[in-house]
Amino acid sequence: MLPGLEAAELPADAIEVGRIADAWGIKGWFKVLPYSADSEALFSSRRWFLLPSEKGTKTFEGVGSLKIKEAKTHSDTVVACAHEVDDRNVADALRGARIFIAKSSFPTPQKDEYYWVDLIGLEVVNREGVALGLVSELLSTGPQTVLVIDYQVDGHALQRMIPFVAVYIDDVDLAARRILVDWQPDY
Repeated sequence: MLPGLEAAELPADAIEVGRIADAWGIKGWFKVLPYSADSEALFSSRRWFLLPSEKGTKTFEGVGSLKIKEAKTHSDTVVACAHEVDDRNVADALRGARIFIAKSSFPTPQKDEYYWVDLIGLEVVNREGVALGLVSELLSTGPQTVLVIDYQVDGHALQRMIPFVAVYIDDVDLAARRILVDWQPDY
């Protein structure tokens, strides 16, 4: 293992939240490319789990645990430093590593806020009780987030998109794994 990286097991609730892009500076800091516009999970967690890049040179094998000293926003990206990673060469060796964080260490969302990962797989039903499909992904279009919903018609896989905004979303019930919407199948 690399300095600062300890052999570990990936937690059962681990969520991939980003990847290490490059070394930053000469004191062991590195740039992170987060997968979400809100990097709060990266900032709040003091332990990141790393898997090697799926492509290119692998500088370590298996799962590594990295104890984070500090993570912060810098310009349009996130930068971080870890205990025992104190020079550019070690930080550079982390390039491409995929970052996972235990979901249990994510900040608790506020009322009517949801982690995207919690919405994927939920059934979407309209006010009339018509099943519209299952959430397969979410897209950030800038001003709003859009639910991408997979459904089938006569054995053909199709998708519909519904803006994830209050005017169309009546209720999100994570326990029942269901989203109630004001949307018609022919929209």
